[in-house]
Amino acid sequence: MRALLLSAVAAAALVLVVSAGGRAPATVTQTASWRGFVGSPRPVVSMGERMIVVLKAPSVAQRLMHAHYANEVQERTWNSQALASQQEVLATLAVAGIEVQPDFHFSRVLNGFSASLDPRAVSLLQQDPEVTGVYPVRATFPASTSERLIRGTNIARPDAVLPGYTGRGVTIALLDTGVDYAHPWLAGHVQRGIDLVNAGDDASVRADPQDPSRLELHGTEMAGILLHGVAPHAQVFPIRVAGWQPAADGTDAVYGRSDELIAGLDRAVDPNGDGDEHDAARVALVGVAEPYAAFVDDPEAQAVQGALALNTVVVAPAGNEGEAGPAFGSVAGPGAAPAAISVAATDSRPQLDVARVVLRRGLDVLYDRVQPLLGATPPAHALSLAVGTQRGGALTSASFFDDAGNSLVAGKAAVIPLGADPEAAAAAAAAAGARAVFLYGGATPAGALRIAESVDLPVAWIPTAAADALLAASRAGLDVGVAIGRGHPAPNGNQGFVAGFSSRGLAFDGRVKPDVSAPGVAVATAEPGAAPDGSPLYGTVNGTSGAAATVAGAAALLVEMRPSLTASQLRSLLVGYAQRGGAPATQTGAGTFRAGASAVGEVAADQATLGFGVWQGSRWHATRSLVIRNVSTRRMQVSVSALTTAGESEALQFAVKPNRLLLRQGQARRVIVTVRAPTAPPTDVVDGVVQVEPSGGEPLRVPWALAFSGPRGSLLPQVTIDHSSFAPSDTHPAILTVRAGNVDLHSGLQIEPVSRLDMELYTASGRFVGVMARLRDLLPGTYSFGITGRGPNSIVLAPGSYELRLAAWPTLPAQAPPSRAKLRFRVQ
Repeated sequence: MRALLLSAVAAAALVLVVSAGGRAPATVTQTASWRGFVGSPRPVVSMGERMIVVLKAPSVAQRLMHAHYANEVQERTWNSQALASQQEVLATLAVAGIEVQPDFHFSRVLNGFSASLDPRAVSLLQQDPEVTGVYPVRATFPASTSERLIRGTNIARPDAVLPGYTGRGVTIALLDTGVDYAHPWLAGHVQRGIDLVNAGDDASVRADPQDPSRLELHGTEMAGILLHGVAPHAQVFPIRVAGWQPAADGTDAVYGRSDELIAGLDRAVDPNGDGDEHDAARVALVGVAEPYAAFVDDPEAQAVQGALALNTVVVAPAGNEGEAGPAFGSVAGPGAAPAAISVAATDSRPQLDVARVVLRRGLDVLYDRVQPLLGATPPAHALSLAVGTQRGGALTSASFFDDAGNSLVAGKAAVIPLGADPEAAAAAAAAAGARAVFLYGGATPAGALRIAESVDLPVAWIPTAAADALLAASRAGLDVGVAIGRGHPAPNGNQGFVAGFSSRGLAFDGRVKPDVSAPGVAVATAEPGAAPDGSPLYGTVNGTSGAAATVAGAAALLVEMRPSLTASQLRSLLVGYAQRGGAPATQTGAGTFRAGASAVGEVAADQATLGFGVWQGSRWHATRSLVIRNVSTRRMQVSVSALTTAGESEALQFAVKPNRLLLRQGQARRVIVTVRAPTAPPTDVVDGVVQVEPSGGEPLRVPWALAFSGPRGSLLPQVTIDHSSFAPSDTHPAILTVRAGNVDLHSGLQIEPVSRLDMELYTASGRFVGVMARLRDLLPGTYSFGITGRGPNSIVLAPGSYELRLAAWPTLPAQAPPSRAKLRFRVQ
């Protein structure tokens, strides 16, 4: 996706002015934006100079992990101590003349704060022994799009039912946009919540300040799936962590920030905000996602781990960026966090609207096929139409009219490329009078195109080759035409398969992500607002957040059924008893979610998925551990084995110790799994499961992955400076430009991020001056810094020659040594 302005600051002498932020670099914008998801491109937004500062002093969650138990007084004391440690750090900055006003304080799931920080503040914080790290704030976006035109044959419903259980007495924290409390599907089951975007005292749905007719949709849609589709008697505690905020172009857009997300998790574990986490929501559904940010140690991932320690299981979307991998691909944060349940989307609709499409050139038939329709309006009768298209150049509303103002597509079939925003293009063609729209290029999930309610025309996809031949004949003056038959429902050939838009790949530590899959195409739900006659609105959503809502709702059912389960055990049951299918773990994790199997699971593991890292050669081996616990009511024998997706493997050698366990009720044992691979197979990633099978019971499966290919190139492909000799200046610095990370297209889109980027200053003679900058968790992109001529201590450098030495580490230390680069400059 397009690069974002971040204005994150690395040190007093280095000002970071441009970065790829939380989105993939511009090199993959057009490919990933359409291939990833059917919908408008995401807005470009600025995070300003906002950073997240993580402290070494423990949070409440970290203290509880060591103490195992705490009463109300202890937890309130720990909260106060965490906040006090933050005040000490802020006081240190104040003594240095730097006043910082934090946007958010975190004390429960994470100890830290977020704030806009100038270069000097960041430099001092990075040198403060009480600070673990300083991280950039990234943008988050709702992980679904919506459609209000629905019909019974074209919709899906969550497949998560436990007879006799409705989620009664269970609270689900919903971290999303605002919610319409008055909707009939939600009324009485949604609490007031809290607004972290506008510091409001409730999480009610908000309208676009520039256009009051536009309401936030996503939070209401996710609440509709939770309450109407899965857990009708649960209580939803909404936390508004995304909503209408200014975009870079001056308009308003719906998005959030990663610090708002962390603040939401901090409140999910303490809904009333009194410092006592014993009332934590048992389930938290994160409806937003940070595209491509599959980091496992960033503040968001740390916050998810903290929530799990405080007995809240976090369910998050895998992301909607589509095909990627086979190793590091397009999985989004915070779903990539080891402690999160990341959910992929499947298409569970039994039927689709289809129609026969015929393209002709004279008497020659260029294309003839019955195929699914993209939009929500099937043709009521057969149409035979002439062909029209847009004028050349960028596709806008004016593209469908000639210089005299005459429509080029009125009464015709508009044949147009997909482009970056196919919905807007289809709507513009309809407004120009088109009777049907045919999009060519790429591929789309059937029925997933969101067309405005006023656009009542069929939309279909055709292959690029057929479209090119048709348009070439039209330009040559030949007789061409398009016919589309009457729409009718037909069996969905993709039922049960992972949707094309669903993100895939591994987390940046090599761990299997997503964890599990669930229905996420055309899922029926509630919509905010009301129709002109006052009746409530309903619609469908497409996206991995809709799939995550199904799993989160089912988690509430399990909590009601088995309230003694810990959050970690609940996560294991939800993932480990999924139905394995033919798709690799990099697409679907453990498989398709099964509420019934999860509900009666007898064993649980302390980890839902595993990663064995990157193979390093014939003598390489990797060891991982699992803690297996008996969560049943019986004493049992358990066997443990490691399998590849295809079963036993000759290429991989596994040792599981012990491989047989005798567990009493509630007892746990640690199992060590070691893998060796004398030779590399002809594939980049091998996956499989660690199978934990109780005697006479259903096996628990923990999916794993092993990568056989690390970074293919330098993580510092380009380092340049615009002036190699300059005078010190705070207002006119020299500009250092660093390309960090890679987007590898060797075997599909594969992200190669940077876990840490160090910039160290030396004199020309090789004397170490100091660390100029240390940046963490960087997505591939171009980062620019202003070199002011000051050193790490903010003192103006003496005239002379200096050398910057840069080092970029991969996210898996065993992948490769750090990439290094050097650059010389002279201070006049």
